[in-house]
Amino acid sequence: ARNLATAAHRVVKFGGRRVRSDRRLEALAEACRERIDAFNSQGMANTVWAFATAGIAARTLFEAIATEALRRINEFNSQNMANTAWAFATAGVAARTLFEAIATEALRRINEFNSQNMANTAWAFATAGVAARTLF
Repeated sequence: ARNLATAAHRVVKFGGRRVRSDRRLEALAEACRERIDAFNSQGMANTVWAFATAGIAARTLFEAIATEALRRINEFNSQNMANTAWAFATAGVAARTLFEAIATEALRRINEFNSQNMANTAWAFATAGVAARTLF
């Protein structure tokens, strides 16, 4: 799982949006989806970040990550939560239940958020149209 997350992250980090049309990313997304239960929180966050940054809304992958992240939201650190929310908002993938879980967990651990994490989280919630009145 770590190798899959690292591959997605590096391909996009170094290839940027140019990789958007590379069909191999569809296979990578499917491989990630099939093994998502083996990903740690950072792997999930890095994977959705990579696909969102590339402009690829791999819906089945995002849905699988949303489901898995919901189960394990307490394992996410502040940066993982912020990056995950940012990625879903950037990709335009609706995940209200995930956002609500992030809001609850973020509020519980608000002292762990630095200014960048908080700004990215606020932007993501605003962009996704999810009101988290207790958080913001």
